[in-house]
This record gives sequence, C-alpha cells and structure tokens, in this order.
Amino acid sequence: MKNKFNKGKGIAIFVVIMAILAGLAYYASIILSSTGIGEDMSVKLGLDLAGGVSITYQVDEENPSAEDMSDTIYKLQQRVEGYSTEALVYQEGTDRITVEIPGVSDANAILEELGKPGSLEFQTEDGTTFMTGDMIEDAQAATYENEMGNKDFVVELKMTSEGAAVFGEMTSENVGKSLPIVYDEQIISNPTVQQAITGGEAQITGMESFEEAEALAANIRIGSLSLPLSELRSNVVGAQLGSEAISTSLKAAAIGLVLVMLFMIILYFVPGIAASLALAIYTCLIIATLYLFDVTLTLPGIAGIILSIGMAVDANVIIFARIREEIASGKTVSTAIDIGFKKAMSAIIDGNVTTLIAAAVLGALGSGTVKGFASTLAIGIILSMFTALVVTRLILNAFFGMGLRDEKFYGRAKEAKVFRFIEKRKVFFVISAVVILAGFAGMGVHSVNSTALNYGLDFVGGTSTTVPFEESYTIEQIDAEMVPLVEGVTGDNNIQTTQVQGTNQIIFKTRTLTLTEREELNTVFVDKYGVNVDEIQSESISSAISSEMRTDAMKAVLIAVICMLIYIWFRFSDARFAVSAILALVHDVLVVLACYALLRISIGSTFIAVMLTIIGYSINDTIVIFDRIRENIKAKQIRNSSDLAEIANVSLSQTLSRSINTSITTFIMVFMLWLLGVATIRDFSLPLMVGLISGSYSSICIATQLWFVFKRKIGKNRVQD
Repeated sequence: MKNKFNKGKGIAIFVVIMAILAGLAYYASIILSSTGIGEDMSVKLGLDLAGGVSITYQVDEENPSAEDMSDTIYKLQQRVEGYSTEALVYQEGTDRITVEIPGVSDANAILEELGKPGSLEFQTEDGTTFMTGDMIEDAQAATYENEMGNKDFVVELKMTSEGAAVFGEMTSENVGKSLPIVYDEQIISNPTVQQAITGGEAQITGMESFEEAEALAANIRIGSLSLPLSELRSNVVGAQLGSEAISTSLKAAAIGLVLVMLFMIILYFVPGIAASLALAIYTCLIIATLYLFDVTLTLPGIAGIILSIGMAVDANVIIFARIREEIASGKTVSTAIDIGFKKAMSAIIDGNVTTLIAAAVLGALGSGTVKGFASTLAIGIILSMFTALVVTRLILNAFFGMGLRDEKFYGRAKEAKVFRFIEKRKVFFVISAVVILAGFAGMGVHSVNSTALNYGLDFVGGTSTTVPFEESYTIEQIDAEMVPLVEGVTGDNNIQTTQVQGTNQIIFKTRTLTLTEREELNTVFVDKYGVNVDEIQSESISSAISSEMRTDAMKAVLIAVICMLIYIWFRFSDARFAVSAILALVHDVLVVLACYALLRISIGSTFIAVMLTIIGYSINDTIVIFDRIRENIKAKQIRNSSDLAEIANVSLSQTLSRSINTSITTFIMVFMLWLLGVATIRDFSLPLMVGLISGSYSSICIATQLWFVFKRKIGKNRVQD
C-alpha cells in the first residue's frame, strides 16, 4: 500500500502542523500568563488554587432542624454550581451556611445574581398558600417554536411527588383562574391555569425573552430552599494554596511532559517524535479548551488531565506496537503504518469510550469535586483521541513522505517471549488478598483509638478559627511560619488556610478542637503575633462534602461502573470479559484504600478524584489486553483449557511492553507532581502513584486470570479441561 504523501506534500503538511503548534503554544502562553492580556484570558482556578468569593448566610428561623439544614445545604449546592462546578457549601455553627465560589472576584455581583434565598409560595387568587418552594424539584428556562414559527419562552417546572399531588388538585379546581407565585411576599409571576396539570410537570408561558424566563426560573430554584436565609457577610478569600504551589505544579507538569517526550523518542524514535509533537499540540489544546469552556480548574481537575495525558500516550504506544508487529511480519513501512492504525483503532476506541461513559455519568449525576473532575477528564479524552488518531497519523505520514522510510526509523517487533501468567494466577490472587487484607487490618487497628480512615475536613468538618493580624502575610509565609505552630497545638497535619482579601484576617480550618485546644491556640497567636484575643473567632464547621454529596458520588460511580460493564459486554459479546474487568477495577480501589489506611493519608475532596482516576486508568488498561485476547481467539481454535491458557498468556505477553510503557509515562507525570509539589499535592499524588501501579498489576495479573477462571467454569461455551 503506497503512502499518499510525496516529499513536497510531506514537507507542506509538516510545516502546517508546526505552524499550528506554534500558534497554539503562543495562545496557551497568553492564557497561562499572569500579566497583561493573560490576566483577562487566564484559566479559571478553584478556591484551592486562586481563591474566590465566600458568602455566609444566617438562617432566619430559630433552632433549625438538622434535617432542614442538611436539605438547604444540598439544594444551595445545586444552585451555586451554576457559577462553578467546584463551588462548596457547608454549615458554620448551628444556624449559618457558607458558600465558597472559586474563580470569581466580585462578591456583590454574585450576591446580586444569586439573590436572597428566601421563601417561595404558590397561592390562590385570594392569597391562600397551597404549595411552598420545597415542593419544586427543578425549574429551567426553555425556548420553543410555535405554529406561527415564532419563539415562545417558557419556564418548565418539575415537582416532587408531594408537590405533583397538591398542584394537580389545585389546578383542577382553578382552571381559568390565576395562581400567583410569590417570592418573599412579592408576586414574581401570575400565570393563569389553562387546564388541570396532574403529571408533576408544568410550563409557565408568556415570557417576552429567554432572559426573563431564566430570571424567573432562577428565583423559583433559589426559593425552593427549606429554610429562609439572609446574608450575614461576604468576602473575597485568598487561595488555600499559594502561588508557589501553582508554580511548582506547573514546573512539575512541564518537566514530566518533557521526560515523557524523551522516553517516547528514545523508545520509538521517529514515531516517538511524532507522538511528542502530537502531545505538545494536545497540551496546548487542553489549556485553550479549559479557557474557552470556562472550566474551573482545581486539584481534582488536574487529576483528570493527568489521566487523559496518560491515555493520549497510551493510544500512541498501542499504535506504534502494532506498526512494529506489522513490520516484523514482512509488511512495508507504509503498509505497516496504515494497518497499525486500523488494528489499534478498536482497542483505543473501547478504552476511551468506557472512560468517557464514566465521565459523562459522573458529570450528569455528580456534584462539586466529582463534576469538576468529570469535565476535565471528558475534555481530555476527546482531545487525546483526536491527537492520537488524527494528528499523530498526519505527522507520521508526513515524515514518511519527507524520506524517513527505512524500517530502522520505526523499529521491528521482536518475537514476544511467552510468560506463564495464567499458571501463576493463584500467587497473584494471594498477593492481592494480602495487600487488601492488610488495609482492612490497618483500618481495624486505627479504629480502636480514632477512626478507621484519616478523614479530612471535607468529610467530617472541624473548627474554623479566624485570626486578625496587624500586618499582612503571604500564603508562603503562612505555610512556613504559622501552620507548624497550629500543627503543634492540634496535632493535625491537614490544616487548610485562607486569606480574606482586603483585610489581614487569616482563617485556619482544623479538625474539631476542644475548648482547651482553642484557648491554647489563641494563646499562641497572642504571644507570637500580638493578636487581640477578643478578636479571634472560633466556630464549628460542617463537612464541605455532605452526606447527600457522598451519596450522589457513590450513585454516580455505581451507575458509571454498570454502564461500563454493559458496554464491555456488548463490545466483547461475553459477560465474562465485563465482570472480570469490573472485579479488577474493584481490586484497584481496595488497594488504594489500603494505601490511605496504612499511610494515614488524609481523605478529603481529592480522595474522590483519585479513586475516579484509578477507575478510568484501570479499565482502559484492561480493555487493551482483552482486545488482544479477542483477536487471538478468532485466529485459533480452542479445544481445551490448555489452549485457552496459551491464548491468554500470548495475549498478555504481546501487550506487556505496551502496559509497562504506558504505566511509566503516566507514572512520570504523577511522580514529578509528588516530587516537586507542596504537601497537599503530595497527599494527592502518592495514592495516585499507588493506584497506577495497582492498575497495571491488576490488568496483567488479575483481570485476565479472572476471565480465564470464568471461561473455564461459568457460562455458555465454557472450556473443559
């Protein structure tokens, strides 16, 4: 098969690609810049990276119940995610709720747009209230085209089961009459009932514009809170991580990227150069897309990008391995390139689609950290597939057209030594069991004196101490000087600090402190910095990740796993592949959990992101091996379990170098973050490294072995010994 690129065309394509890369690199540098035009085009960073707005509300009701507080927090969380998917809502004391919205700097504008979360009532014409806002599940603006071809702007209401019953009864009794919607004793809409509405969904028509419909929908959503709220205070808060943390993270990412590129070039030579250029384009596209789609970037978001970079490299590794195999079988370089991309296609698509399914489900059903992670992961997956399947191929064909046609530039696959992985399955199962049981044992030992796992503030809440200093301090000074003092008093190594911009106030969030510990901490600030003890404020705060958010995250992960299972079952026409992949995934989650338990790493918001990253990485790695098994099964008749074991061993051996190389490149990125990052980033990177190792181990030593066992003993067409 002849390559379509001649020398002239090859040079032209290469020049165009390099020009595109230069343009994207310039654009990305502007976005990342901290001065001039870059300030207007920078990627929106989360509270942990760049700060944002903090608004505290006072509940306008005495002694609110824990249930109403929890419900209000959860619903308010859903509302503020319109400003940022990384927004956090948590309880302060017994009757206050704080909202933290990253990536924004105008508290007044947010307050004006968000409005006062007050009371919402649906009334009859005589002013009798028959339904309250908490019976509205959702309200959204929509646009429809009527029979005349004109646009109608409406608000679509969705009610709870209780609300649907009440609304159905009242609309049946009031056809032709108006039912005013009253927000904080003011009528915000006065729709007329045209017919009985009994299905729990309704439309408010007659809006003059989409903006009017959107404003009404927002008021209805805000007014559906269980408790009436009043603004107590609003602040612009500084970052929880200083500029040094951002700087070192960017350096780590840049060094890691360069090392990955060098690794690819050394390993694959000309294809490695093509992959490195494609990876550079991919990185620039990621930065540009984050800006264009206004995605808020936080540590969990960085996890999604790291995973997608690993998958971008993985796709190239699969392709290059296939090209070398085709060259070894006697094909010309041109034909090998074409066939290599075609044969790698199914493994790349299956691996990326399963992870994309997970990202879509997590984005739709998750909240807060989960939603932010899903956004960056989905963007990364789509861009990684584009750069691997389109950009890398263009560059590789351009190189070939420019004269790099000798097979020495591309490599020739050596005959893979067949390792007896299947015969060692019992050993692998025992090793995994020991590691997982050690984790559970560690949890049991620690639960005697404290908690099984080291839960951070995000999960269990704690104490917020606001200290007004006489002079201002940088985040770096706070981390170096003050945090060790607080750690000395509290024994807490998971302290979160934020600055209140425009003041010299610093907020220290720690585990829940006793009265004695609070007094001791106050004394430290008084003696060391001359702070007025009467001006120090201490309040208990609830978990930022509420029980509802944890439940949502668990539901989202469970549904994502089920969707992946169904997809693998459909693609491989064998449920045993799907079940084996999911069990290997569960194995990796338990291993990472053991890491958290034994090393007592704090479990905070990044914990969810780490687990989701491992799920995506593990499933992708496993599917590549299963794809090779499927291919080899078609080429050889299976008569007994020995034939089955041989196919499994050959498939694992053929994909072994790919599994190792991909793991190394992804590991490099995470390792650099751990090596150069600050404490918070290290706590995030360490379990991620453990997960990457576990993911590779389970794909090679657990998933295929489970499939072999199931294939021999369970289901149709099982293989007899």
